[in-house]
Amino acid sequence: MIPEERVPPGQHLTDHLPVLHEGPVPSFDPATWSLRLFGLVEEKVVFSYEQITSLPRVRVVADIHCVTTWSKLDTVWEGVSFRQLMNHVRLLPQARYVLVHCEHGYTTNLPLEALMDDDVLLAYRYDEVPLTPEHGYPLRLVVPKRYFWKSAKWVRGLEFMSGDRPGFWEQRGYHNEGDPWREERYSRSLPTARPK
Repeated sequence: MIPEERVPPGQHLTDHLPVLHEGPVPSFDPATWSLRLFGLVEEKVVFSYEQITSLPRVRVVADIHCVTTWSKLDTVWEGVSFRQLMNHVRLLPQARYVLVHCEHGYTTNLPLEALMDDDVLLAYRYDEVPLTPEHGYPLRLVVPKRYFWKSAKWVRGLEFMSGDRPGFWEQRGYHNEGDPWREERYSRSLPTARPK
């Protein structure tokens, strides 16, 4: 497949992974860090960083696309598949959406069904080495089929919900779905800041 067929409309290729985010890079203490799975679950589950990195590791090679119009092909991520994580929590039947909670109060929202794709993971390695803090270490969500703001950095919690609830950029005018092939960039007039 030629690269043009792998690049959505309005995108251009880059050979590096740009550093974009909202807020400062947070500090990380493995002794106190945790990932919470809560909301519409039978019982809240909390993982330590050691527990997360002890789960079976997957490797995903994916093309990624940012709403700021860059795309990078064949990126390599390693971490815990979202599906694997779901083996450790019992969801209530009405759970249909997930609000991803991150450092500094950042959030993004996704349908649970989208997160169950084979290529979705919580990554702690990129390009064969540990993820850098600027790119989301210790844990970053990677959802290749959506614009990259949905691949939230510095994940700390997954809240399972029956109804959808817009996240940080979605509240500021970004499209709720964020499908790059449909150019679902904005749902209303452009906000004053861009997602990073």
